[in-house]
Amino acid sequence: MSDKPHELISVIMPAYNEGSCIYENIYETVRVLSDAGYRYEVIVVNDGSTDNTLEEMERAVNEMGCLKIVNCRVNGGKGRAVKTGFRKAVGDLVVFLDADLDLHPGQIQNLINILKEKRVDVVTGSKRHPQSQLNYPLFRTFLSNIYAFIIWILFRLPLRDTQTGIKLFKYEVLKKVFPKILCKKYAFDLEILVNAHHLGYKIAEVPIVLHFRRPMNWGRISLVDMSALGVDTLAIFYRMHITHYYDRLPADQP
Repeated sequence: MSDKPHELISVIMPAYNEGSCIYENIYETVRVLSDAGYRYEVIVVNDGSTDNTLEEMERAVNEMGCLKIVNCRVNGGKGRAVKTGFRKAVGDLVVFLDADLDLHPGQIQNLINILKEKRVDVVTGSKRHPQSQLNYPLFRTFLSNIYAFIIWILFRLPLRDTQTGIKLFKYEVLKKVFPKILCKKYAFDLEILVNAHHLGYKIAEVPIVLHFRRPMNWGRISLVDMSALGVDTLAIFYRMHITHYYDRLPADQP
């Protein structure tokens, strides 16, 4: 079996105030995909940035092929940005990739290999996979482990990590799941995976190589963000197991 898929791959990169590096990170993503011989498109989503992120995206589009820009005028959160970018996607396979490139796009190949070999529908990177290589603040690791334990208690997902910023989906999975998604920020990854699992889609995890490049140990996650993540997580549990909201909402709604 060839390691180069014939399918079109859509890579969605949401970005908020990444003006200092977004051009270089788009260039690197395009280079990796081109060198690997993929058929691809890269969809960069400006999530209401207040710096020069949009201008740098436009510079990239003018110089590189296979790029699409989606501009959200107001910052609405990573989840909303990815969902908006998906509306422009036409690929058979869809990749979520954080624009900071803490997770290098060269790892997309491994996700595709696992999807093919294990015949699954979703592949997600996992910081908690025993083979993962992490350059990651200790305190962030501690928080991640606590959150993973809470997720296991609430949802019993066959996953060790739901929040890592590189994921691969068959297009049909997101087409059915996205109409159900309400979370606009950090818990949207969890909401997608909970619904995909609930619908019977097969999910696999892969090890990742993560190089945390931000100068602050917290990155962009504040106490307010963590509180919102907790509230949204409980809301997902409520919708899934108490009100059965997700079961009442038909898939494939516009």
